[in-house]
Amino acid sequence: MALNISNIELTGKNIVIIDDDLPSIRYYETLLKNSGADIKIFHTGKEFVDYFIEGSNIIDLVFMDFLIPLINGIECIRIFRKERKSTPVIMITAYSSEQTKTEAYIAGCNEYVLKPIYPEKIFFLLEKYINIEAQVSHLF
Repeated sequence: MALNISNIELTGKNIVIIDDDLPSIRYYETLLKNSGADIKIFHTGKEFVDYFIEGSNIIDLVFMDFLIPLINGIECIRIFRKERKSTPVIMITAYSSEQTKTEAYIAGCNEYVLKPIYPEKIFFLLEKYINIEAQVSHLF
């Protein structure tokens, strides 16, 4: 079954992107601009940690890069998991080390995806982790 990218509906969902690479950020923004989701972007791990620690911000999904300034992606996931155990975290990185991948999973990421990541994969991950109820309703 092919995923229809143009029909993804994420109104009311909050997606957080932590990446310091401007072209990557623009790529995510372009892919998600018509989805209806509220997108929050952070350029450093510290900005992200400050954001979720400061209050009860609702986060439905996190796209996390590994090599980000101040607090790296794996440490961000460790800190995040102390507060938010069930929010999906997808690490998207160009860093293909098996050790890093293992550390990311141990820290609590749900998926470890290597860049470049194609639109179909991003929308697959969104469907998998955000629209679970839509998938379940199709089964019955």
